[in-house]
This record gives sequence, structure tokens and C-alpha cells, in this order.
Amino acid sequence: MGRRFRGESQHKVDTKGRVSIPASFRRVLESGDDNWQPGGNPELVIVYGDSDRNFLECYTMQAIDEVDAKIDALPRGSMPRKALQKLFHGHSFPTTVDETGRLVLPAKLRNKIGLKGEAFFIAAGDTFQIWNPETYESEEGAQTDEWLETLPEGYDIMQFLDGTGEAK
Repeated sequence: MGRRFRGESQHKVDTKGRVSIPASFRRVLESGDDNWQPGGNPELVIVYGDSDRNFLECYTMQAIDEVDAKIDALPRGSMPRKALQKLFHGHSFPTTVDETGRLVLPAKLRNKIGLKGEAFFIAAGDTFQIWNPETYESEEGAQTDEWLETLPEGYDIMQFLDGTGEAK
């Protein structure tokens, strides 16, 4: 997929579960939906997963099709295929961006991640995630910061991009 999600932002969630999607994210959703037409509303799939996931992962239609193809390539009836089908087919919510650029998140999804008045959006390459802002800061942000602190002083993290860095 040529287009990637980039950036982060925080948006209000109303009592009906409506939340605006960052405008740049909407453009990627449009380009990742082969059925989208100008003036139309792009589709996406929200994967909410099991109890260990504290965020919602949002896939363009092209990205979820790529995942589905990989699942379909696994042996039918195998445990890895069953587990991935449960995650990506059973624990997912297909939806459409509304005409005002918002998602309507059902109560089940909001409750799962403890979403109340605000939602934190963060890009993750060919997907984006929706978090409770406090959970993101205390869990994901803290975990990344802790890992960065394990690197030697002055270490250039860009070395990982060319394969010369050592993963810890």
C-alpha cells in the first residue's frame, strides 16, 4: 500500500460515540478503499481483539484484504488460522466514515478501551490506533520511553533503519 497514516491527535467523543477522524487519516482511508468515490464515505475495519488489547486498530479496506489473504493462506482448521480468524473476523467491526468525517464507535468498543470524553489517534503505518489518552500515555508511551532509555547514551536510533542497529 502506497499511503501511510502519519501523526497523532486527540478528539472529543460525544455521548453517542461519535468522534472526528483526523483529516489526513480520512485521505488515507479514501485511497485504501477501492470502492470509494469522491463525495462518498470510505469504509474501514476496526479490530478490537481480545482482552489483552487496550486500543482499537483501524485498517483500510486494502490493508484488511492483505491480512485476510495471509490468513487464507494458512492451513484450513489449523490453530494459527483459527486464532487469526477469531481476531480479525470475529473481533472486528466493519464501518464507514460518516459524511462529516466521523466514526460512530459502539458502546461495546468504547467500554473495551475505557473511552469516555476524549480519544487519542496515533498512526501505525498502514493502520491507525484509537486509545483512551490516559491509557496510551501510561502504557504505550511509557513502554517506548523505557525501551529508549536502554539504548546507550548518544545512540542513533536511525541505525535500525539500515540494519546496523542491534535490537534489544
